[in-house]
Amino acid sequence: MKSLIITSILLMGQLAYGQDNIRKIDSLLTSMYNNGNLNGNVLIADKGNIVYKKSFGFANETTKEKLNENSIFELGSVSKQFTAMAIVILKEKGKLSYEDKISKYFPELSNYNITIRNLLNHTSGIADYMEVMDSVFDKTKIAINKDIISIFDKVKPKLLFEPNTKWEYSNTGYALLASIIEKVTGMSYGDYLYKAIFKPINMTNTFVYRRRFAPKKINNYAYGYVYSDSLKKYFLPDDLTETKFVVWLDGIVGDGTVNSTVIDLLKWDRALYTDKLISKESKMEVFSTAELNDKSMTHYGFGWFIEDNGIYGSVVNHTGGWPGYRTIIDRHIQNDKTIIILLNYLNDNTYIPITELRKMLYNIEPIKFVKLSNEEKEKFAGEYKNSIGKIIKLIYDNGSLFRLTDGDKRLELKPVSNTKFQIMEVEPDVFYEFIVKGNKVEKCIITQPETKVVRELIRQ
Repeated sequence: MKSLIITSILLMGQLAYGQDNIRKIDSLLTSMYNNGNLNGNVLIADKGNIVYKKSFGFANETTKEKLNENSIFELGSVSKQFTAMAIVILKEKGKLSYEDKISKYFPELSNYNITIRNLLNHTSGIADYMEVMDSVFDKTKIAINKDIISIFDKVKPKLLFEPNTKWEYSNTGYALLASIIEKVTGMSYGDYLYKAIFKPINMTNTFVYRRRFAPKKINNYAYGYVYSDSLKKYFLPDDLTETKFVVWLDGIVGDGTVNSTVIDLLKWDRALYTDKLISKESKMEVFSTAELNDKSMTHYGFGWFIEDNGIYGSVVNHTGGWPGYRTIIDRHIQNDKTIIILLNYLNDNTYIPITELRKMLYNIEPIKFVKLSNEEKEKFAGEYKNSIGKIIKLIYDNGSLFRLTDGDKRLELKPVSNTKFQIMEVEPDVFYEFIVKGNKVEKCIITQPETKVVRELIRQ
């Protein structure tokens, strides 16, 4: 009876949303699965109603157990939003302040003038614990959070920058936040998250789990696998030399280790539209970007990336990545749309098609590319200067036009007309339109329609 009710609700959601959109979404994801680019669970909701939900592939490579909607995945860095929420709850209870220095909780780290707020929004400048520990930690053991604090006390790695002068993503910061939660509550990180977050909103299949550090039997567990190009086979990351760090780092909590399902993450999404966990005022701070000392704004709140554009409105999201897992929760707050994707088989071609799914949700027609001759594309290669004098390089190679990034990564420009190109692998969409007079390329106009950004590059 219960499954019949769920099926009926799903069907009603699909009918309300539009079967054509559902077919497009399913066609894209099925094609990716058939091509070996996607193995996992996908859930899409519109105003809380599930409009698409499907499992693709296996939960266990050995037993060939198939995934289902209640399969439990490691979330990777999607865990950070739960760490942040626990801190916010403790702040509301008067147990801590965002302006507390970390030395209040860890006197051995008194050389760092870092606040809890700095940890929450990645403005601390503290060094990456994985890099620091890689050369000094005994990897025959499994590290825990106390080891991070102990090693930072001994090594005293310098800050990457003074707190709140820059933004740089920091796993160390969120591991320290987890340790602060434990200090303040006298409970383990996992137990407090269960008491303060998971239980109150009925996330029945969500918990902190460290498979190597504290193994236990978990039904319906989605094991994460990585593909070995040399051996032409999927393996647990524990079994491959290049990913074996998952073992000795398995005891660290706060920056990862929350495990959940697409169904539970939808419950989490719905709870965030209410005041059940924290007040409206606190939620505004969670979903507000941080301000640096120079008054510039970052793109991160408390455990969430923040973006705003002319089509999707206010969007908050977070991705997770760890050997064997790739995850995302993408919440469109103004329009109340939610995309949740949990993947557990990774290879070089695995990716989360968030750009494509967003466009399908908003009925945005996909870009139609045109064919140009090699000569037509090659004439746009060259050096261009932006408004602050920086040189932007476009190169032509093997039939394609590319932009070189500062790290010499190539981003392909695909033609949508004789003079207009879309730059690939960038979200939101970015277009390069070349202004040509006679046979001479004079300049390039860069546009981002969703953010209404326009920039001009002058051909050198």
